[in-house]
Amino acid sequence: MNQRTALITGVGGGIGWATALHFMDHGWKVIGVDRKPLTETLPKGNTFIQADVSDANALASLFDQVNQSTDTLDALVNNAAVQVAKPLIETSVEEWDDVMASNLRSAFIFMKLAYPLLAAKGGGAIVNVSSVHAIQTSANIAAYAASKGGLLALTRATAIEFAPANIRVNAILPGAVDTPMLRAGLNRGHVGQGDLRSRLDNLAQKTVNGRIGLPEEIASAIYFLADNQSSSFMTGQAMVVDGGATARLSTE
Repeated sequence: MNQRTALITGVGGGIGWATALHFMDHGWKVIGVDRKPLTETLPKGNTFIQADVSDANALASLFDQVNQSTDTLDALVNNAAVQVAKPLIETSVEEWDDVMASNLRSAFIFMKLAYPLLAAKGGGAIVNVSSVHAIQTSANIAAYAASKGGLLALTRATAIEFAPANIRVNAILPGAVDTPMLRAGLNRGHVGQGDLRSRLDNLAQKTVNGRIGLPEEIASAIYFLADNQSSSFMTGQAMVVDGGATARLSTE
């Protein structure tokens, strides 16, 4: 059996790195992309490309490097994202544009440029990492919520267009997951004003499971959507992985 290859963006973050490790543990080759250098090195046989996915002009060059690493792709994971946690009226146009470029436009470009590589293998899978903020959100995170909602709609539309090439396109919607981005966003005040530990505990109690998720748990769900043997009849879908947070009425 030929080794399968996945292109994963935002590989330097909590979910991205856990996802890369999960794919590699299952025998895949990983091509990882991040705007910052990795703090840990990908094992030999895998590839890291440092690039800013919000820079549309740089992505064609990035795919030149991807094409040097592989002739085909089995999966694309659009995971790279940034977050601006502030009131809408305090959000600058530049901040709004950066969020949209990083979280939404990058996914559009990556799917467009990855299409020939996925089609060359006879099909494959795309997993877009959206967020529960695409369906239920809170104050002071409007740009991020809008980008993730757009990504969910883009997932559905692309699933329809890519189906003739046997390319499945799904979205995963993580809830509260213990990552640097989540911890930075706790300054919004939606889970109290105590110290970081208190805010994390308060957030955990808002889930049905009573805890915050781990990056490895999201990585497993991403892998499920990417693996054609596991999710071959799924496309255009939104899979929520949030510890039950969106199942509970906000009035409880």
